[in-house]
Amino acid sequence: MLEIRHISKTFNPGTVNEKTALNDLSLTLADGDFATIVGSNGAGKSTLFNAIAGDFFLDEGSIFLAGDDITYLPAYRRSRRIGRLFQDPMRGTAPHMTIEENLALAYLRTAKHQRAFFSRVGKKDKEFFREQLSRLDMGLEDRMRQPVGLLSGGQRQALTLLMATMVPPKLLLLDEHTAALDPGTADKVLKLTREIVEGEGITCLMITHNMKNALELGNRTLMMDSGSIVLDIGGAERSGLTVDDLLTRFRAGAGKALDNDRILLS
Repeated sequence: MLEIRHISKTFNPGTVNEKTALNDLSLTLADGDFATIVGSNGAGKSTLFNAIAGDFFLDEGSIFLAGDDITYLPAYRRSRRIGRLFQDPMRGTAPHMTIEENLALAYLRTAKHQRAFFSRVGKKDKEFFREQLSRLDMGLEDRMRQPVGLLSGGQRQALTLLMATMVPPKLLLLDEHTAALDPGTADKVLKLTREIVEGEGITCLMITHNMKNALELGNRTLMMDSGSIVLDIGGAERSGLTVDDLLTRFRAGAGKALDNDRILLS
């Protein structure tokens, strides 16, 4: 589903602020893979997501999605096939628009005909929105006419997750989407994430600072350092690993210990 071939990206080249964010990185995800990504700040995790989403063009390498070369495809065209959630619950929704209007925008965004955004959602579409909202078990199906800005952070993040997966994307990118939530709400959103991703068979990449979640969620765990993937494990090899084992494997792959307090204390 996703094939990344030897991609590299250096920001501010030739200046004192030069930073190599991605360094000859390659990755292949099969259809339905759910991979978690762990790494210190500056390891290149979010930059990898930005490259996949089309926020900038690469210096080298190529990216293929479902067999199509998207390396130079504009971000707005990639967004029809790639869903994305951010750490900030305020991103991904329009706060002054109603829940129904936000869902309509997400629904029409995935439509393939050229004049999709000038279309209207009908009664049948609204019934579909209500059914989808009921899956969240937050009572939002009875608040469809309320502005999204009135929702809590957890409700907004759950709504954003629904908007990104209501029409299943080819690829879902989750950039620490529970990090800003309280522990109880974060657990609920993670449970919803697992149910939706596994239930729909969506290919997914999820950045997390929680080592336990990195081993429990999905079927693969990746660890990044200095713009490269230094560890990629899955299957039976992954199922028996502990957090300490993962730290040991990171040290062997990166040549140094993981030194991020937020990860180590999570």
